[in-house]
Amino acid sequence: MEFNRKASLSHTVASNITDLIIGGQYQQGDKIPNEMELIKRLEVSRSTVREAIKTLVSQNILEIRRGSGTFVCDKPGIAEDPLGFRFISDKIGLALDLLEIRLVLEPHIAEKAAERAGDEEIRGIAAQCDVVEELILSGGSYEEEDVLFHTKIAQAAKNAVIPNLIPVINSTIFLLMRVTNTALRKETILTHRAIAEAIQARDGDGARNAMIEHILYNQRFVEKLKSDRETASCGTSVPVNNE
Repeated sequence: MEFNRKASLSHTVASNITDLIIGGQYQQGDKIPNEMELIKRLEVSRSTVREAIKTLVSQNILEIRRGSGTFVCDKPGIAEDPLGFRFISDKIGLALDLLEIRLVLEPHIAEKAAERAGDEEIRGIAAQCDVVEELILSGGSYEEEDVLFHTKIAQAAKNAVIPNLIPVINSTIFLLMRVTNTALRKETILTHRAIAEAIQARDGDGARNAMIEHILYNQRFVEKLKSDRETASCGTSVPVNNE
């Protein structure tokens, strides 16, 4: 009975801290009061505060930085792998399924970005397109910058829900780099440029169509990769590892 009471109290404290974040008292990246301050402010025990913090960390609302304190996560409540993609062993099949979802979401996102982006956001998208292209042409690793290009477009769509879908988009980009071994470098340059230029021109239809073409390039390549591996698998008794 005592355990249930303590559990309920720590849940209440966790809810109170969450309300402070939602209410704007603590912003993303802000450091929250230390343990002693929370004990005094909330009038609860040390163990209750610690349990509440532990709960919020598990929910990706807070993060503990050793030696620095406890901070509000950059994307509160959104886990790095929110849908458990890492536990799906068929990575090629997963890539195709994710591309189907992106084909539903991202053309619309690009269209809205073209219609709603501010001048500074448009310049940022164009600059990021340049960064990705330069890295590809120099033979450098461009995964992170590719993700940032798509993130900037999603943010420019100015829809409160869309940024929370970014982890799905990002998961696909990293996964595609892995299964294709970054083979679509030329296509990435061409289609990224078409997307960026359409957004710069505030051409919603053009941005939507360019994003569709970008995703279809990836989809066709992965479908061929899957077909080739299935054919190879039929010709040998050794299973093909999609990893």
